[in-house]
Amino acid sequence: MSTTGISEPDLQQMVDIARAYGDAEGPALGEALPWHLLHDLKALVHCDLLSASGQDTARWEFFADQEVPGTSWSHRDLSSREAAYQAHYWDSPCSYPDRTGDVSSVHRISDLVPDAEHRRSGMYADYERPAGVEHELMVVLEAGGPQRTLRLLFSRGPGSDFSDRDVAVLTLLRPHLQAAYVTAERKRRGLLPLTRRQQEILRYVAAGYSNGQIARRLGISSATVGTHLENVFQRLQVSSRAAAVALVSPPL
Repeated sequence: MSTTGISEPDLQQMVDIARAYGDAEGPALGEALPWHLLHDLKALVHCDLLSASGQDTARWEFFADQEVPGTSWSHRDLSSREAAYQAHYWDSPCSYPDRTGDVSSVHRISDLVPDAEHRRSGMYADYERPAGVEHELMVVLEAGGPQRTLRLLFSRGPGSDFSDRDVAVLTLLRPHLQAAYVTAERKRRGLLPLTRRQQEILRYVAAGYSNGQIARRLGISSATVGTHLENVFQRLQVSSRAAAVALVSPPL
C-alpha cells in the first residue's frame, strides 16, 4: 500500500472505471456523464452525495445537473438558494478554478481554506450548512471554454473529511473522466468526426502555434490553415480555438 492509502482493490476499481467508460454512451440532454459511471465513482470514494454540475460562470448558466445521493441526501432543496450561491461564489473555494485557471487539481475545501475560516463564511452559512454539507471534494473537467466546467462534487455531512487516498485516486482518474465526458458530449451533440489533417492542425493549436507557424510546418498557406480551422469549428459547434481544443482534449 502506498503512503496515500491506495490499495490493490482500489487500483482494480480504477482500472475497471477507466476501461468501462473510455467509450461512454451519449447521455441525454442535461446529463453530462453516464449514470453508471457516477455510481461507480461514489462506490470508490465514499460520500453522502455525488453531483455532476455543469457551470458556465461567465453567463451564470448551468448546463448539467446530476446527483447520486445516499439514503435521503440531496441538494435539490437548495434550488431556491441559487442567489446565495452566486452572492458568495467569488469569496468561496467554489470559485478556485475560475479565479486561478487551475482546472486540473483535485482538492478539498480544507485544502484551500482553514476549516474554522470556512465555517465563518457566507457560503457555508447560507448555502452549505442548510444542506448538511460539512466536507466537499471537487474534480473539475474542462467543458469547452474559459470558466465553463463540469464539476464533480463529492459531499459529506458531519464526520471525517476526505482523505489523501480519496484525492489521489481521483487525481489519477481525472484524465479518464475528462475523456469520458468528451466522448459522451461529442456523441450527445452528434458532432462530426475530424479529418486527419484537421486533427493535425488542432494538435498544433493545442500546443500554442499560430496559423502562420502551423502553415510553415505543414507546407501550406495561412489561409488554408484558417479554412481548416473554420471547418473544425463548424464540425465541433464551437466558435474559438480554446473551445475546440477543450472539446477534443485529451488528443483525438
